[in-house]
Amino acid sequence: MLITTVFSQELIAQEKFDSLHANFPIDTNQLIDSSKIIINTNSDSSLTKIDTTLSKDAITTKVKYQAKDSMRFDMAVEKVYLFGKAQVNYGNIQLTADYIEVDLSKNTVLANGLPDSTGEIKGLPVFKEGAQEYQAGKMTYNFKTKKGKISEVKTQEGDGYIKGNEVKKTAEDIMYIRNGYYTTCSLDDPHFSLATSKLKVIPNDKIITGPTVLKIEGVPTPLGLPFGFFPNKKGRASGIVIPTYGDSRSLGFFLRDGGFYWGINDYIDATITADIYSLGSWGTKINSRYKNKYHFDGNINYSYANIRNGYKEFPDFNESKEMFLRWTHNQDPKARPGSRFSANVNVGTRNNFTNNLNSFSQDYLTNTFQSSVSYTNSFPSKPFNLTVSARHDQNTQTGAFNVNLPEVAFNVSRQYPFKQFGKIGNEWWRSIYKNFGLSYSSSATNQLRTIDTLISFNNFDNLKQDFSNGFRHSIPLSTSFKLLKFFNLNPSLSTNQIVSFRTIRKEYDPSKNQVIRDTISEIKTGETYSFNTTMSTKIYGMFQFKRGKVQAIRHVVTPQITYNYQPEIKSGIKSYTNAQGKEIEYSIFEGGVYGSPNREKSERIGFNLLNNIEMKVRSDKDSTGTKKITLFDNLGFSSNYNTVADSLNWSPVSINGRTRIGNFITFQFNGIMDPYGLDTSGRKINTSWNEQSGKLARLTSGNVSLNFSLKGGNPKKNKEKRSKYATDDEMEYINSHPEQFIDFSIPWSLNVGYNIRYNKPAFEDDVTQTMNFSGDVSLTKNWKIGFNSGWDFERKDLTYTSVNINRDLHCWQMAINWVPYGPRQSYMITINVKSPVLQDLKLNRRRDFYDVIR
Repeated sequence: MLITTVFSQELIAQEKFDSLHANFPIDTNQLIDSSKIIINTNSDSSLTKIDTTLSKDAITTKVKYQAKDSMRFDMAVEKVYLFGKAQVNYGNIQLTADYIEVDLSKNTVLANGLPDSTGEIKGLPVFKEGAQEYQAGKMTYNFKTKKGKISEVKTQEGDGYIKGNEVKKTAEDIMYIRNGYYTTCSLDDPHFSLATSKLKVIPNDKIITGPTVLKIEGVPTPLGLPFGFFPNKKGRASGIVIPTYGDSRSLGFFLRDGGFYWGINDYIDATITADIYSLGSWGTKINSRYKNKYHFDGNINYSYANIRNGYKEFPDFNESKEMFLRWTHNQDPKARPGSRFSANVNVGTRNNFTNNLNSFSQDYLTNTFQSSVSYTNSFPSKPFNLTVSARHDQNTQTGAFNVNLPEVAFNVSRQYPFKQFGKIGNEWWRSIYKNFGLSYSSSATNQLRTIDTLISFNNFDNLKQDFSNGFRHSIPLSTSFKLLKFFNLNPSLSTNQIVSFRTIRKEYDPSKNQVIRDTISEIKTGETYSFNTTMSTKIYGMFQFKRGKVQAIRHVVTPQITYNYQPEIKSGIKSYTNAQGKEIEYSIFEGGVYGSPNREKSERIGFNLLNNIEMKVRSDKDSTGTKKITLFDNLGFSSNYNTVADSLNWSPVSINGRTRIGNFITFQFNGIMDPYGLDTSGRKINTSWNEQSGKLARLTSGNVSLNFSLKGGNPKKNKEKRSKYATDDEMEYINSHPEQFIDFSIPWSLNVGYNIRYNKPAFEDDVTQTMNFSGDVSLTKNWKIGFNSGWDFERKDLTYTSVNINRDLHCWQMAINWVPYGPRQSYMITINVKSPVLQDLKLNRRRDFYDVIR
């Protein structure tokens, strides 16, 4: 008998339902009225003998279900039918569909969609288990065995998407898929896929496929693989780096950037790649990143290349061996308060970037490289600090190679021995002795100055002889106090000493008619003493306007007068007699690491004038009604007068200034004005330039630089766009490889830098102008063109120029790098999959600078 209302047979239905509940616990969390529940029971059902014993096969977790439209209970077959946005929850499992059928006796559930008024199937099943989600055409699932069968499934595994016609799911969540594909394209109809007849998905481990065929827009291509193996593990996973192939006119056929990625642990990884060319050239690169969160992070990059151009049998054959090492290390300031270790190393062979196999490396434009490795300990709660470091610099044009190893500095911060004294004398006297302080600083270094061609292990014994070393320390005493209420006076006395372990001797040899210089290993000291004082104040000026947009102009002037006295020093001074019988003095410390102590007496009075000018304008856009504009961040003038010099007492006047024009343009300038005239040979004489030319001073050098940077869009909105279209894994990859990421969220940008230098020490002047500009523009939301160039005013031609064209192809991207002319003329076209999972699925076409026929 079919019961259509719950009220007429309520007792019968409840008792029968309780019997089933013993085997299949259900929480009736319906979203519908009880009048829409239909219960079907057998007419001869016994109400007196109901077995409520829990079955061995019973599941213990409650099954919660609900439906928006209706639910029907069929007690005869022990099934529940859910219609309209139905949902079943079991533990961490959730199943939603427009039609769900729950078999209470078999512990199974069947889900499917239903046709709408047009006949289109809607409300297809969506199965969620934890963070995993499957979209299906139809599915069955057993709550007891946790096995399921799914048709037309689509699910996401890491960065990839999997679709299959028939899927079997095991209790271990392993999926066996027949007739499916793997892709990293998120569209229902993907732009590309790797189609296969067999797929096995092991969650958080790997995805294995049978023979695959690459499909583009659903069309099979001749490209395929005998099997597929894709990592499906979050975080790092070791694996092979697939090389790119091609041919070079100069070096032959090649395989480049192939090797192995090693995810060593959670803190460090390494990528080892190699290049090999059919004509004998080869190279290798090692890149390792390490990071210990809240402690330190860094990167090590080493490259070596053996480059052979031409054939050994021909006279134009040449071979070069190049290497370069980069190492950066940064320590979190909070990791070890008081101590810090950092490194920034850039060292390599002179022609590494000239002969580099990478045409698009801009490092070849750099002529100088510097390195620094240092450890600093400030000893918390102690007044001193210690720094141990090593430094290096090299010039790839001249070959100069300098090393300071090691370099030690020990400093004691300023101490105030009389600060705790009681009130002695008046307030002015108390400020003098309470502000009296002394400090100590010292440094020692071991220095090598040579050229890079002499650097080798075989030449190490000779290099040891070229090292020079020394020690320097100083003790400054100082105080500060107010003078006449408005002036600050800062007198100081300093004593300095250098210690050299090698000195020189000079002697004139008449037989050779030359001065012989000998190096002597001995310990010698040289001292200098100096007294300095500075008096300064600030003068404030305000000009207010009652009308117009300008409300006020504020001018702050900081005048400064300095006095420096240094007595004549005779320590370390020796002499020799030249060919004319004249005594020539020299310092035995010449060429030392700290140079020679200044031995001449000097007494200088310095004058400095600093200006800061700001303007306040009325603005309706600002909440305060006014807006502050800086006219000059700094406008300064300085010079000094030597009272003991017999001539040329005034030093040149130095002028410098810096300001901003709007929010995007910076303007800086500096110049040197000399007040003295010149003789006919161009030497400076003790006659003013005003007497010679009627002008106050002559400009001997000057520099003007103008830089501006413009960027379209809103920075906050640009960042939101980036995060909107990138997953967490993609953002992590982007942050780790910023050089591989093109920011399409910025509509355009432009950077221009112009610099002009003027130099005229005597009668001949020299003007040097440089201009560099770079930028990019997004032609559409998927097309971006970038450029980098400059203008050579002397040759009246463009400098090194590169053009970058990028196209966002949804799940793919295209990049064109082009150097249209010059010694690095080259191009490279790359089309590749965006996702790092399939980063080796790419097509390259390139022509390097050494392949261009000139």
